[in-house]
Amino acid sequence: MAPRALIYGVAVGAALFHLYAAGVSPFTALVQRPVHLALMSILGFVGIGVGTWRRRAAVEGSDGAAVPPRKVVKYVVTAVLVGAVLFSCGYLVFQHETLVRRAGAATGVDLVAGAVAILVVLELARRATGWGLVSVALLAIGYAVAGPYLPGLLAHRGYGFTRLVEHLYLSTEGIWGVPLGVSADFVYLFVLFGAVLEAAGGSELLVALAARVAGRTRGGPAKTAAVASGLMGSLSGSAVANVVTTGALTIPLMKRTGFSPHFAGAIEAAASTGGQLMPPIMGAGAFILATWTNIPYIQVAGAALIPALLYYVALFAAIHFQAGKRGLVTEDDQQVRPVLPRIHLLVPLAVIVALLAAGRSPMRAAFWGVVAATVATLVGGATRFGWGRAADALVAAARGTVQVAAACAAAGIVVGVASLTGIGLRMSEFIMVFSGGHLPIALVLTAMGSIIIGMGLPTTAAYVVLAALGAPALTELGVPLLAAHLFIFFFGCISNVTPPVSLAAYAAAGLAGARPMVTALTAMTLASAGFVVPFVFVYVPELLLIDATAVEVVIAALTGAVGVTAMAGVAIGFTLRRLAVWERVLLAVAALGLFHPGIATDVVGIALVALTFRQRQPRNSGSRANP
Repeated sequence: MAPRALIYGVAVGAALFHLYAAGVSPFTALVQRPVHLALMSILGFVGIGVGTWRRRAAVEGSDGAAVPPRKVVKYVVTAVLVGAVLFSCGYLVFQHETLVRRAGAATGVDLVAGAVAILVVLELARRATGWGLVSVALLAIGYAVAGPYLPGLLAHRGYGFTRLVEHLYLSTEGIWGVPLGVSADFVYLFVLFGAVLEAAGGSELLVALAARVAGRTRGGPAKTAAVASGLMGSLSGSAVANVVTTGALTIPLMKRTGFSPHFAGAIEAAASTGGQLMPPIMGAGAFILATWTNIPYIQVAGAALIPALLYYVALFAAIHFQAGKRGLVTEDDQQVRPVLPRIHLLVPLAVIVALLAAGRSPMRAAFWGVVAATVATLVGGATRFGWGRAADALVAAARGTVQVAAACAAAGIVVGVASLTGIGLRMSEFIMVFSGGHLPIALVLTAMGSIIIGMGLPTTAAYVVLAALGAPALTELGVPLLAAHLFIFFFGCISNVTPPVSLAAYAAAGLAGARPMVTALTAMTLASAGFVVPFVFVYVPELLLIDATAVEVVIAALTGAVGVTAMAGVAIGFTLRRLAVWERVLLAVAALGLFHPGIATDVVGIALVALTFRQRQPRNSGSRANP
């Protein structure tokens, strides 16, 4: 079977399997998750989701020419890896009932299949995400084995090969745990939903809608990018993919209206990163967080709403101030496609939101969303597409899920070792010791750890690792469970624009033709609210709708909005006019006052904002006429 036919065949099979499980009859965890991983692994090992898929690979060697030896080796390695996937995952699927009955008495074949599965997961993660997550997983395995030889709080009894493989492969505590379950149950379906809408012109619709909302204001194209990327990012779950999708449309618009290349790229990177914070889907983060904490999804999405809006308020303010600083005028001609021919593509989004709000499971909501999206694409001529594009949409859905599945499976190894050894509790003890039990220091340490780990991992994987290692310390210090998990989730997301890695910023720099590091530093500045808002909602839980009245929520939201606007003014050095150094200092103090809970600090903060936002009178103004 030619590679191209194999890719299309597996992509179609993945769609049919997941849709059947979601809409007809669900499978047990030890069937659904191994089949999901097998499908994604096959695609990953043949190149989908881990690099550029070149169509010419589909026809290499078909013209009678000799295949280069390097290609032969590559094909052999790929065949071996695919065979290993089919063996390890298929063994569990067909033998899971027998394995459950003899739990704790693994045979030699069980252990071989488990060892093969672990190696396959590590190799897939290496190809899909790089060495960052693989290094963490290998350190975790090493920690499980070396426990008796470690000092102090790190020491534990240690676990041998048999016990480790049993825990990671023959149970739902390791590879087949909650992270991969979320990928198998929710992520693929939502990525498929987004792929169907994208094939029908969904990104053009969102950009056009965003242009209608913000396009006719100062800095309109940049605000359009922020709105469109927020909407798309909530669906895609990948800041880099979001940059490439919407940035191809918005970055040229921003550059054409006067924004410098690095600033245009930074806006797109910051906006795409924030999409993962935006309900209702949060790039599948809402479902992972809800499943991990056992908090209802609707409560998670509601709690994340105000912090996400504050992030975008700050970004909008920074765009507006930068446009004013550069003297950019309102741009009426946005060069976007009309809205009406594609407006019906909003119906599937409404279907998903309505079902989630009604308490239906995310899996079932995603299923009906895909069905509604498919029907919607057939309604109008502008959105209808043929079998070729439909097949490409299935491949795109698989491509978008491979990295997530690989990351979740490898993160499952880390989580499995954490549950086996109790390292999560030990990490909490470390944070408690180094912070001296002081919450501000513990928050800083956790934030730093979240950013460092998040730099090398996909957001979902970073969150899962940190949920097992860092969140318990915060809850022990009195932080509400939901606030603690949203705290680490925010910083895991914001690592996409935090140098030196800054993957989203580097992707945007490539599209904008700008220097990568300058773009990354600018994006980090624009996303500065993402570094502050998590600290604020820990101390002001009203922002998360936790034990608060409507009045308290409104006050917290309004003062927070003024505070992040002040932060944007400090970052840009401009509000209604250019700011002197002392005015930027006053504005920074005002922001701190508005973030601090209390009426007195709010009043002082608002007064300082009013002082620095005033229009400075020209020096020669007065009653005397000019000579």
